[in-house]
Amino acid sequence: MEEIPINKSTFDDQSEMRSAFLGGFAGQLISGVIWLISALLSALVKPDIGMLFLFFGSMGIFPLTQMALRLMGRPAKVSKKNGLWALGTQIAFTVPINFILVGVVVLYRPIWFYPAAMIVVGSHYLPFITLYGMKMFGLLGALLIVFATLIGVLDLPIFSLGGWLGGGLMLIFAYYGRRLVLKEESGT
Repeated sequence: MEEIPINKSTFDDQSEMRSAFLGGFAGQLISGVIWLISALLSALVKPDIGMLFLFFGSMGIFPLTQMALRLMGRPAKVSKKNGLWALGTQIAFTVPINFILVGVVVLYRPIWFYPAAMIVVGSHYLPFITLYGMKMFGLLGALLIVFATLIGVLDLPIFSLGGWLGGGLMLIFAYYGRRLVLKEESGT
């Protein structure tokens, strides 16, 4: 397979994305917290409540991310000439569109809610490799997809398991990406 060459402009755009969004830190942190609260609600209250919380809570990820980044002193946006902004917008819309499939899965196998959501979110992270120029998103996406598949194939009977795993992975990678960007910005 031939590798697509990255020109200087693309590299600069990726660098600006990494810096403005701190390597996806705030978005992943907020997503991870939403997933963990959803898993908690599924375990302690009722699975339906957890599912609804994840669905509707996810609608707040972008505005909460913007607010968190600004509170951290980050611009939370990139220059108008950044060619990757449109890609980020397109990637964002893949999750709600693919959640239609999650809804269909839940109609037939409710326990697969979190594994199906993990696959949707995991595949959504794969283009982040190009968006941010960070290979860690490939690993995050792959782990979400593999764990989701294992939960389904092994028919594990813990409804909230995927919520805990998904949320935990997002938090771990949020801090890892943040560390990478801060190290890059400090020049060490």
